[in-house]
Amino acid sequence: MKEHTDTPEKKPRGFAAMDPARQREIASKGGRIAHLRGNAHEFTPEEAREAGRKGGQTVSKDRKHMARIGRLGGEARGHGQRTPGEEGSTESQPPHQ
Repeated sequence: MKEHTDTPEKKPRGFAAMDPARQREIASKGGRIAHLRGNAHEFTPEEAREAGRKGGQTVSKDRKHMARIGRLGGEARGHGQRTPGEEGSTESQPPHQ
């Protein structure tokens, strides 16, 4: 029996093989029809809050990710701020709040 060592390249089929613009067009029509028929789900504020809480809990379990985004936020916040002794600086950035 002949063994195959290399697998054939998987090509997208159906919806995934379509042009992204065509995908958006079809999805948009589906969304509009669902709303017209009244069977499209719309989140209540409570449902949205609960979904956000669950997502936040899941993301915060990844400590490396949280450290990285915290570091990026700190760098962005400190960008362009004056250090003591730079009173004559031409960069006039309002402090972030």
